[in-house]
This record gives sequence, C-alpha cells and structure tokens, in this order.
Amino acid sequence: MQKSKTERIDIRTNANVKAVLQQAAAATNKTVSEFLLDSGLTAASETLANRKLFALDDNQWTAFQAALDASPKDKPALKKLLSSPSVFD
Repeated sequence: MQKSKTERIDIRTNANVKAVLQQAAAATNKTVSEFLLDSGLTAASETLANRKLFALDDNQWTAFQAALDASPKDKPALKKLLSSPSVFD
C-alpha cells in the first residue's frame, strides 16, 4: 500500500538546469519529479551509508569488535582468481 503524498519540496533553478533535468527524466521514462526523487533518494542513501561517524549501543559495539577481530574466511575461488594471470598481462 502506497502512502499518500502530503509533503511538498519546492526548488528554484534556471532554464538550462531545468532542460537538462527534463531530458534526463525523459531518457529514463520518468517525470521530472520522479527522476528527482529517485536520484535524490539514491544520493541520500549513499550519503548516509558513507557516514564516518555512527553510534552503536554496547551490544552492537561488542558484535562490531568481534566481527573485526574474527579471522578472515578462506575464499578458494577468490584466491584462484587473484592468482590467475590478468587479461591485461
């Protein structure tokens, strides 16, 4: 079930920027609003995922430290791939 849209975001721009956004929206078969929302949400997700500072409670911190301290898992397929000659060699 889709929630109703009750909030509005207004932006001001110049004609050149608007034209580029319209072209990009048309190229992806979206309205300008859909294009801006999709692009904005993608950028927001990446920004939040790439934060340098994040807060953990005591249990989360303990689990995080345990994951960092754990021995790396052996990945035979990756080892084989990385020891094979590159296509650029």
